[in-house]
Amino acid sequence: MHRLASFLRAALLFAACLAPALGAQAYKQPPAPIAQILDAPATPAVQLSPDRATLLLLERPGLPSIADVSAPELRLAGIRFDPSTSGPTRENNYTAMSLMTVATGATRKVAMTLGTGASIANVQWAPGAQKVAFTVTSGGTITLWVADLASASARQVSARPLNGVLGAPCDWVDAARLACRFVPEGRGAAPPQGGIPAGPIEQESMSGKAERAATYQDLLKSPTDEKLFEHFATSQLALVSLDGRLTKLGAPEMLRRVDASPDGRYLLVDVIHRPFSYQVPLQYFPTRSEVRDLNGTVVKLVIDRPLVERVPWRGDATIPGPRSATWRADVPSTLAWIEALDGGDPEVKTPKRDRLLLLDAPFSGAARTLVETEWRANGVVWGKGDLAIATESQQKERKVRQWVIDPSLKAAPRLLWERSSEDRYGNPGTFVTTRNANGRAVLLLSPDGGSAYLNGDGASAEGDRPFADKLDLASGKATRLFQSQAPYFEQPVAWLDDRGSRLITRRESRTDVPNYWTRDLVRRMAPVQLTKFADPAPQFAGVTSQLITYTRADGVKLSATVYLPPGYDKAKDGPLPFFLWAYPLEYRSREAASQVVGSPYRFVRPTGASHLFLLTQGYGVMDNPTMPIVGENGKEPNDTYVEQLVASAQAAVDTIVAMGVADRGRIGVGGHSYGAFMTANLLAHTRLFKAGIARSGAYNRTLTPFGFQGEDRSYWDATELYTAMSPFTNANKIKDPILLIHGMADDNTGTYPIQSERMYAALKGNGATVRYVQLPAEAHGYRARESVGHTLAEMVGWLDRFVKPRKPNA
Repeated sequence: MHRLASFLRAALLFAACLAPALGAQAYKQPPAPIAQILDAPATPAVQLSPDRATLLLLERPGLPSIADVSAPELRLAGIRFDPSTSGPTRENNYTAMSLMTVATGATRKVAMTLGTGASIANVQWAPGAQKVAFTVTSGGTITLWVADLASASARQVSARPLNGVLGAPCDWVDAARLACRFVPEGRGAAPPQGGIPAGPIEQESMSGKAERAATYQDLLKSPTDEKLFEHFATSQLALVSLDGRLTKLGAPEMLRRVDASPDGRYLLVDVIHRPFSYQVPLQYFPTRSEVRDLNGTVVKLVIDRPLVERVPWRGDATIPGPRSATWRADVPSTLAWIEALDGGDPEVKTPKRDRLLLLDAPFSGAARTLVETEWRANGVVWGKGDLAIATESQQKERKVRQWVIDPSLKAAPRLLWERSSEDRYGNPGTFVTTRNANGRAVLLLSPDGGSAYLNGDGASAEGDRPFADKLDLASGKATRLFQSQAPYFEQPVAWLDDRGSRLITRRESRTDVPNYWTRDLVRRMAPVQLTKFADPAPQFAGVTSQLITYTRADGVKLSATVYLPPGYDKAKDGPLPFFLWAYPLEYRSREAASQVVGSPYRFVRPTGASHLFLLTQGYGVMDNPTMPIVGENGKEPNDTYVEQLVASAQAAVDTIVAMGVADRGRIGVGGHSYGAFMTANLLAHTRLFKAGIARSGAYNRTLTPFGFQGEDRSYWDATELYTAMSPFTNANKIKDPILLIHGMADDNTGTYPIQSERMYAALKGNGATVRYVQLPAEAHGYRARESVGHTLAEMVGWLDRFVKPRKPNA
């Protein structure tokens, strides 16, 4: 009876497939209980206050409607925004907030009066942790609001419309003022679109230099686009007091960033200006980084970068000259920035690639060099006057170094460690920061200043076991203060003191919903639960999981999580139809590629268009079977991409069949983005799978000619490789059914919708069994409730038709 029901459902879902072209169709609903889970309330997001005394609980809405997702937006210079609000589209937002006292667990709802359909975003704690700033989008405008912890209430600070086109519009200057970007007064109507063309659009390259760039989306394409971008990107900078008073600073301009100095005396601003480009997005447009005082006067021009159309290419490349200007977090007003010593070109032979410079207020003297790095500098975590942690990396070789440096220059830099960046087992963790009195993130140090703290994943052969360490900075010796223990997966979130004695964690298990807890590591009391979030999908409670390891034919060790549907009994039910969902990654060593990924103690519930929903429909799922592509002994990983991919897939299939849970004749494969690329390749080069599902992929590598994923050779450097790796080239070899799904507004680099359009044409032209679903208004990930539901309905229907039956239906 169950088999008959599955057949009828598949027949209904795919009856229209008999027609050669379908055109626009109504959105489908996925079968129960998937629809009910999609419509369940979302678990709140959590933010910890700078003083670590309060949890801010942010209520999240459910999936947006297709009406919201498809609302008019402009796509210019690599960004997308709503012309009616001058704010971003497709952002995550909130609907309400509550305050929880960490010491007691007492919770208070923040009182505020919002209009129907209003949304909260850009939530930011003030220095001192007594106020929270946020924006409210309502009635076609974005306005500034502030919540007060003492009264647990929030109010609108100013009704003036904010401009969020180029990012979060406000930044705290001090505990009483913010610097905000507003829509300029009298901005007027936007430049008209369309009309009679004034002439052709022309571009040229006359320098003789190789000016390579990735395949970016949403670029400027015409003078009209340039005018529209400038119109909406221009904002008026002003200081805003909590009583609503505004003080304008200068004239309207295209402000990409406004960052107050820790002492609140200066503003570091990034200003975009013409000429624009039709080849690269706005982050490469000409930009001035300036220090200004609170009257709007320019005090120091830090960086004046011209247009960059020769985009950094290859793993360790960067823009030439100075970059990444920021404030040193541990002192009142000192600038820090990085400068390339090799012109940004990793092929240049030089003993030092970068240097880090500092310049103190009033910024009239010469900058001093803090440190020079042999590899590419990645930034600094500031601690105190004589302590900071600097990081440099060599991406191509997957190497990273961290140094203990002295900003006072009284001591030479001291190497803390050098390691492989892809070695998860040997990762010492990430330095823990805390917010200082100025609200800036600085190293959390022990009371004597001699030790810092590290949080890490704790990757091991048994799976991830998150930890918290205390690191003696003089000796480099780490002391383990906490580590997650079975049957829990427990992650350190924040220390509640600087002695390493009290900790907030996020704890979960296979059956326990993730919640926040406090731990006293000195008194070793039982942990105290703070939040009490409910199971968002109790229908999933019967699902079982197992973290497994197995070995590829060449000796590389692999891992995956195997999920089995509720109520499954291997002895009674026998082997199941199975679905593999994966994403290949490149490695420089087989040792790193062989490391276990994941934990057996996670609380797993599907969200969005997750493949795990298939567990509710009688399928087993092999989630994230590792598909490492290893390059060793002078070879690049992709030199043997197809061979390694096939070997990994073969090992995965053989393993779940040997476990007795999968029917070898009823296994499907799927993936998203690079996982879709993998799926099409596996169908082209094996007959391991009865069908595939490829979502938002790139299939023709000639359309990404200057590199993709970890591949930094160009098409002209490695023509044969690009050809061999492209599923489009091998479309005539795909003999098993494949479902292509793609967002029609995909803005991800390289995966523009024409990739699926051309792949469908190639498959159809070669007689393949293929279905191509285009999701209106959706980007690289799918957001609308209708789109997510339809995607899952398509996935279930496709697998019910071509994988689940013991004899595939014609």
